[in-house]
Amino acid sequence: MPVTDAATFCATLVDEWVRAGVTDAVVAPGSRSTPLALALAADSRVRLQVHHDERSAAFVALGIGLAIGRPAVLLCTSGTAAANFHPAVIEAHQSAVPLIVCTADRPPELHGIGAAQTVDQRNLYGTAVRRWFDAGVPSAATASDWRSIASRTVADATTTGEGPGPVHLNLPFRDPLVGDAGPLPLARPDGRPWHEVVSGAPILDAERIAGLARLLDQHRGVIIAGAGCGDPTSVHALAASLGWPVLADPRSGCRTPELTTVGAFDALLRHERFAADHTPTVVLRIGRPPASKVLAQWLAGSGADQVQLSGSPAWIDPDRNATVLVHADVTATTAALASTLYGRGGSATPWLARWAHAERRAQEALDAAIADLPDPTEPGTARSLVASLPEGSTLVVSSSMPARDVEWYGRPRTGLRVLSNRGANGIDGVTSTAVGVAVANQGHPTALLIGDIAFLHDANGLLGAAARGIDLTIVVVDNAGGGIFSFLPQASALTDERFELLFGTPHDVSIPTLAAAHGVPVSGVDRADELAPAVTEAVAAGGVRLLHVRTDRAANVTIHAQLHTAVRAAL
Repeated sequence: MPVTDAATFCATLVDEWVRAGVTDAVVAPGSRSTPLALALAADSRVRLQVHHDERSAAFVALGIGLAIGRPAVLLCTSGTAAANFHPAVIEAHQSAVPLIVCTADRPPELHGIGAAQTVDQRNLYGTAVRRWFDAGVPSAATASDWRSIASRTVADATTTGEGPGPVHLNLPFRDPLVGDAGPLPLARPDGRPWHEVVSGAPILDAERIAGLARLLDQHRGVIIAGAGCGDPTSVHALAASLGWPVLADPRSGCRTPELTTVGAFDALLRHERFAADHTPTVVLRIGRPPASKVLAQWLAGSGADQVQLSGSPAWIDPDRNATVLVHADVTATTAALASTLYGRGGSATPWLARWAHAERRAQEALDAAIADLPDPTEPGTARSLVASLPEGSTLVVSSSMPARDVEWYGRPRTGLRVLSNRGANGIDGVTSTAVGVAVANQGHPTALLIGDIAFLHDANGLLGAAARGIDLTIVVVDNAGGGIFSFLPQASALTDERFELLFGTPHDVSIPTLAAAHGVPVSGVDRADELAPAVTEAVAAGGVRLLHVRTDRAANVTIHAQLHTAVRAAL
């Protein structure tokens, strides 16, 4: 094969990406992207995934970045292939997940003349990327720029002022698309990347820490810990210093069996007297907010001073009631506050003791109530799955009801990481995201909790999954439709026929048959007590396996209400 500028350029990009810490790439096959696809496949330092569907491929790359905090390279050919990346790009943008999006393109002379598979890819993803750059047709005359171009894409995806996120690199290629790489431009010695960007969230000085400590030094306070809360140990140390509870989202890493942990906060705050008697005067919100609308409404009506602490300048205040927004290194800030406030509150205060007592009663009530419900139920499935996964597991949770059921009913435990696409809160690409997490998480179990509609929405996520060498247990809660809509006003405002047509959206797809078509073994779960052993067996067997849990959509709203009633009675 001839030595070409395109092949040399792409080999340089890959070498520089590896120097900057990139370990993974996901390629959706196509012709125009051939030079970079060959370069990625030729470098043994890159773990390569090939996926036939561009939308699924993009979410696989997103899942890798979500799991390891480093960008995966995502590649497709020109034309509408690039448009199919857009949903994952939006999620990466809003969830602050690093991602390097590479779209091959036709050269300039083929634009505007009706050439096949040619669309305007300039700034294709709008404001959803940290930076957009067109590299131009590779030419030896610009070889001195190539390493800088590659290195900066990693920097832009990981260290911009907006925080991590996607970058878009558009790559026009001329024929011939197949060629060998010549000598690469000289690199930095000792394997260093071309650019080293030193950045990070600021560290607050002693004066600012003291000011925050004075604001937080109150008896009736709570910490709301969401995704992005830093080191959970520091969060709980701060809570112990203040004598406050930590209302912990599963994604925070703080939902561990500590005295300060409150996992059943949604159920507790549905008890009107408890919510009123435990209204705080100050709130520290760390990271992203939990899904609970009850919690959000309680905070909004509390009149409390609310401090929002996050590690990036992203504005996180969906209810517009933050008194102070702090953009700083989260772990350093919580650790400094814990040290400053040490001994002010203490874990033996009646305020914290009342929260801890209520949490214990709520968890006991949920155990008893779920055991008495018909088999199986969606809250029971979420609770059992959280409890039964082995230490060191990662659980990916779909948006819609699974995210809420894990948040509301998952019992605090150690050794489980919970991830979810809660930036845009969509149900697209969930299975593919879990595949990406499993790729990055090789050697440790990964599980996915997903509803039937979200599963069908991303059926292409199973393409090639069984042959990827990953361990992924997929738990599909199948209630034959869109279960979350039954909790919304539409359910009572519309006729049953109209509601089912537009929102219930029943389907006739056999999920076990669909999974089997992709070579994925399926086990049916007909009773609640079968789930934990089935999870244990699937994890031990390894590979990609699906557990099919049939539930009753019509009864689901009533079941949730019964659990809330049980907690109310226990209090």
